[in-house]
Amino acid sequence: MRVGEFEINEPVPELKDPHVLAVLRPWIDVGNVGTLSINRLERHLKSQELGRLSRPGIFYDFTRYRPRSFINEGRREVTIPNTIVRYAVREEAPDLVTIHLLEPHLYGEDYTDSLLELLKQLGVKRYSLVGGMYDMVPHTRPLLVTGVGDGPGIEEERRLLKTKTSDYEGPTTITYLVAQEAAKMGIDTRAFVVHLPQYLQAEEDFTGTARMMQILCTLYQLPDRLIDAGRGEEQYAKLQETVDNPEVTSLLKRLEDRYDQENRDEAEEAPPSPPLSPNIEEFLKDLDQGFDTPR
Repeated sequence: MRVGEFEINEPVPELKDPHVLAVLRPWIDVGNVGTLSINRLERHLKSQELGRLSRPGIFYDFTRYRPRSFINEGRREVTIPNTIVRYAVREEAPDLVTIHLLEPHLYGEDYTDSLLELLKQLGVKRYSLVGGMYDMVPHTRPLLVTGVGDGPGIEEERRLLKTKTSDYEGPTTITYLVAQEAAKMGIDTRAFVVHLPQYLQAEEDFTGTARMMQILCTLYQLPDRLIDAGRGEEQYAKLQETVDNPEVTSLLKRLEDRYDQENRDEAEEAPPSPPLSPNIEEFLKDLDQGFDTPR
């Protein structure tokens, strides 16, 4: 069954008030926070594939997203980068649809139109984007989560989840049109982005994943064991040993002061955060050289 540019497996399941959880690579998925969280949720719920783009080469440059070859039972096979859609039927609503998005290189508007057509076909009630970004935050404090959204109950949800409103302005992804247009269709939208310490860059950030899983477990009444906070604590302890030097120690103290002042109760009327010194700013830039994922 074709829905836009997606080939959907039949029979199409009847989903109860489905919510979509989407992760976007390479944008907004540093530390693989979104991917690890969605994968963990899919394993727990035993999600099944619903569909994928019928011809991903329409949207993707395969010299930038490389196909991968592997040996399967003595035979060489190739996987092609794609946008994958899975679903999980639960005892109580909402059922969950997960989408592994890849940033399109071509025909971005057509890509988002196909996603919107899929949301409409499935009767989606909420569309949420989850992921991570690097920021000047300390690893010694609870990781911040920012986001935006549209729909009822946002303020109560923000207080429950302990998230903050994002005030980011700048370059972004064409796929944000999905949330923008979905809101016009009456679909609730959310974005949850975990802020990770820039000086502790890990390919898989388990503390960031635990923070995202706290949000998903709260929203969808999932078991707390999926959070697995201990793994992240152990990882950060090991990573700190590798950067235990005077420059990072000084940076960490400044970031802790910034964090504490910015997150102090508003009633205390905290003074403005002190600016980072030029040498620390330069140190952060050096850390970020070669990393081209925009925030």
